[in-house]
Amino acid sequence: MPDAAPTPLAQLARARGVATEYWDWKGNHVTVSDDTIRAVLAALDVDASNDQAVEAALEAASDETWRRVLPQVVIMREGWTPWVPVHVPDGSEVLARIHLEDGDLRDLAQVEHWVEPREVDGILTGEATVELPGDLPLGYHRLEVDYADRTASTTVIVTPARLELPATLKRDPAWGLLTQLYAVRSDRSWGIGDAADLAELGTWGARQGADFVLVNPVHAAEPIPTMEPSPYLPTSRRFVNPMYIRVEEVPEIGYLSAAEHQLVEWHSDDARRLNHLDHLDRDGSWQSKQAALRMIYRTERTHRRRRDFEEFCEREGQGLQDYATWCAIAVDRGLPWEDWPTDLQDPHSAATGAERKRLADDIEFHCWMQWIVQSQLADAQRELRAAGMRLGVIHDLAVGVHPGGSDAWALADVLARDISVGAPPDDYNQLGQDWSQPPWRPDRLAELDYAPYREMLRTILRMAGGVRIDHILGLFRLWWVPRGRPATEGTYVRYDHEALIGILALEAQRAGALVIGEDLGTVEDWVRDYLSDRGILGTSILWFEREENGAPRAPETYRELCLASVTTHDLPPTAGYLQGEHIAVRHELGLLTRPLEEEIRVDDAQREAVIAELRTRGLLGAKASIEDQVGALHRYLTWSPSRLIGVSVADLVGDERTINQPGTDEEYPNWRLPIAGPDKVALTLDELMVSRRAKRLIRCVTRKGR
Repeated sequence: MPDAAPTPLAQLARARGVATEYWDWKGNHVTVSDDTIRAVLAALDVDASNDQAVEAALEAASDETWRRVLPQVVIMREGWTPWVPVHVPDGSEVLARIHLEDGDLRDLAQVEHWVEPREVDGILTGEATVELPGDLPLGYHRLEVDYADRTASTTVIVTPARLELPATLKRDPAWGLLTQLYAVRSDRSWGIGDAADLAELGTWGARQGADFVLVNPVHAAEPIPTMEPSPYLPTSRRFVNPMYIRVEEVPEIGYLSAAEHQLVEWHSDDARRLNHLDHLDRDGSWQSKQAALRMIYRTERTHRRRRDFEEFCEREGQGLQDYATWCAIAVDRGLPWEDWPTDLQDPHSAATGAERKRLADDIEFHCWMQWIVQSQLADAQRELRAAGMRLGVIHDLAVGVHPGGSDAWALADVLARDISVGAPPDDYNQLGQDWSQPPWRPDRLAELDYAPYREMLRTILRMAGGVRIDHILGLFRLWWVPRGRPATEGTYVRYDHEALIGILALEAQRAGALVIGEDLGTVEDWVRDYLSDRGILGTSILWFEREENGAPRAPETYRELCLASVTTHDLPPTAGYLQGEHIAVRHELGLLTRPLEEEIRVDDAQREAVIAELRTRGLLGAKASIEDQVGALHRYLTWSPSRLIGVSVADLVGDERTINQPGTDEEYPNWRLPIAGPDKVALTLDELMVSRRAKRLIRCVTRKGR
């Protein structure tokens, strides 16, 4: 029996990229409810509240492209010669040209391509066709057309066909360190690992042969207590948490008076006491650090430094001003910003303009801290390259932002209202997931030529030799959950992946950086093929690499264009995983979906299969210790063709504790644990760098150990 014709609501949803059906994790076909579809369409400003509204929206959608003279934005790859439709009053003469990014101007020719005219809003509209040449340079250009005494224009973005690996990585694979920067505290830290600690860790790593340090997101958090501990729920993905500033390395500190120096020392003493705590105290560290930074900020700057700061502010533009304004108002009025007076909830209102003037000095202070922290992280990248690393720092880009954060305030017109990003039910989260993050609106991104996305990428890449994209599948589609509904009642919304991946590749190529996509979980095969074709590295976790029968995959069969590691931050460090720490924690928190005995049996069988493979390959003896097993797993990984191999800093010191337990909030100290040894006693970066355990594990991944 043939499939029934789609309903008008389904037709409208598909026209807007909203899924009306999907296949779940068990292979079942699921039809999305009409209520969910209507709620998601409403978040896209499409009225589908009743049958009449749906018909009207469908009719409007049918003429939508014809109402535009030019497409909102044209995305093409280098070498392509796309045809661009130009909609003008029928019979109008069209003259087209393209303004290149470098200032050059080229005239463009029309293509003989007949399209039947259409009456749109009472005007007979024709379609002319312009072909873009295949030799356009990479970058952001402007297509302009003249017609009937009018002019229209649109952005043309030419992206790389493929983001190529650095030549040295094509020749020889690289290994590097994986860590949460805040957790790596030195004796000089103010209770939290910072930019100087990153430079120190990386320089030490370079001397051991490492070529990169991948850190979890350093995105901005709240400027007042309580600071969100999760690096994956930031207030802004574009800007950086000034918590990572090393106060003593701010140049202006040298111009403080003796009394001011003494005050900085007092703040330093208070903060360094936090280094001895078993849990991280972000708020305590930030309180001391902010007080010292305000004092340094008030110090007179040299002309050179003033010029540098002014150039930074000019480069970062309105986005920086909006972020700093939000911070200043948050400090003054508290959070969440949804509790501010209604007119202050709009960054463009007259009331907000008045606040910008009233809080001008505080706003500049937050701009200044961005200048300092980004400069220090960029310095760390330069130092690691100078120390011999081929890549240096690889930063991490979170999926989204806190709904009460600065991006949600400043970019409210680009984010979907009353929607949260999440994930449908799967084997590990059978009720689905709601990540409490408002998603980009794909239509608004296109209207803005993807400017917010481009600016975010540029800020990160200025400080990095690479970027990891968390849940890179979100550049293809995201699970939208309407407010007030469980995560099971969401649906997928499609994004223009050609645009998002292309711009990512373009910005990375310009920065001389590589891109790693976190593509774990259920992924359509074509997505991994697409990413590989574009030169985007994937992610492989040893424990998840299994054959269809559950047997461990041979490392020789891993993907080449890939970052491979034994563990990830959502699992315990390897020593803990080998001892069933992930089962014990989930049992204690009531997160198991099967009886404890069954979970232990299944997990033991999976881990023993891997250990048995190590023994078969001659990597382990019969009575190997946990440390021996950790080393053998990493050596096993080096037999893969993967271009990058990551070694967790937690594995270097033998830590066993889970860093983050998905599905929990305050029930577990997620993102609050500093690095520690097997005895769970916190360790400093200084102790790590002289650790024999660390050096033994490193020998397992160096060329000498293969």
